[in-house]
Amino acid sequence: MLRSLCLSLALMLPVSSALAAEPAADPYAQGRALVGDIQRIVTPNGVQETFEVTLGGARQVVNVRGADRDNPILLFVHGGPGAVEMPVAWSFQRPWEDFFTVVQWDQRGAGRSFPLNDPKALAPTLKPERYRDDAIELIEQLRARYGQRKVFVLGHSWGSIVGLMVAMKRPDLLHAYIGMGQVIDFRENERQGYAWVLDRARADGNAEAVKALEALAPYPGEGAFAIDKMSTQRLWSIHYGGLAAGRDNADFYFRAPRLSPEYTPADVKAWGDGSAFTITTMFPQLSDVTFAGVTRLDVPVVMLLGRQDYTTPSSITEAWMARLQAPSKAVVFFEHSAHLPMVEQPGLVLQALVDRVRPLARPR
Repeated sequence: MLRSLCLSLALMLPVSSALAAEPAADPYAQGRALVGDIQRIVTPNGVQETFEVTLGGARQVVNVRGADRDNPILLFVHGGPGAVEMPVAWSFQRPWEDFFTVVQWDQRGAGRSFPLNDPKALAPTLKPERYRDDAIELIEQLRARYGQRKVFVLGHSWGSIVGLMVAMKRPDLLHAYIGMGQVIDFRENERQGYAWVLDRARADGNAEAVKALEALAPYPGEGAFAIDKMSTQRLWSIHYGGLAAGRDNADFYFRAPRLSPEYTPADVKAWGDGSAFTITTMFPQLSDVTFAGVTRLDVPVVMLLGRQDYTTPSSITEAWMARLQAPSKAVVFFEHSAHLPMVEQPGLVLQALVDRVRPLARPR
């Protein structure tokens, strides 16, 4: 199995050994139970449920939480492919649930959805358009299940490719589209991220990093992306804070599932297995993903960007938003965040969702 399993944006991120190999005993069971009890939804009109849906012929797992089911739905489309957010959401999502009914969805081949389908049968279906259509099917089911006319879609990293494609194809389903760690042009994303981390390594006098990064040149190059090259680039990008500002590793993020009430150790293993499966199957397809030519969307757009994000450089999205025509648009920067503002600056992300996003909901 690849050492780099869990991703953000179809980008290889090295997983800590703790996630890759859980101990035979489960020392975190009591902690998970405590977190689950603290976060239990007890309001009379609240919702807290996990269920399976079939989307595009594939069984997939959905978790829905909110203090008032009459609040607007916010569908979080996770990164990767395969980097599920459901087991990390406990660390930042609970305050969102006072204002939204929040949906976490383990996409096809990912997390708790991975063991539900035959990988050999699933592999030919792993294409961006299929994920987009899965999301549209899920939105339709959520609207019917909870009596909502429209929903919010928040796409993070790889999920921002899926979410933006949904906004382009079915704007009628959305109150607004929210991007976080937004991908606009995948190849340009890689070019800028590589140049940044190589500059940082040279300035730091890090001979090991410089040698490893210079060996990748030309990066990302022409044609399909190479997984091994991107894995090396991400390793050093994480080291210099391109994933989480001020941090030289991602352990805090990848170890969070240990305390997730929604994930058992077996589910955590499925996360790693599904991530390896989806990235090796899909990665060559993603090199030409670009929205650079999109100049209009028929739905409000809000971008929540980490100023220090060099996993998906935020300057690319900022320039694209300046060109975009939409019913309304806004860019919110988080100055002390990189690619994970929801866990790096959770209070300010909540404020942005309440002040900039929630007012865009229309009555049912």
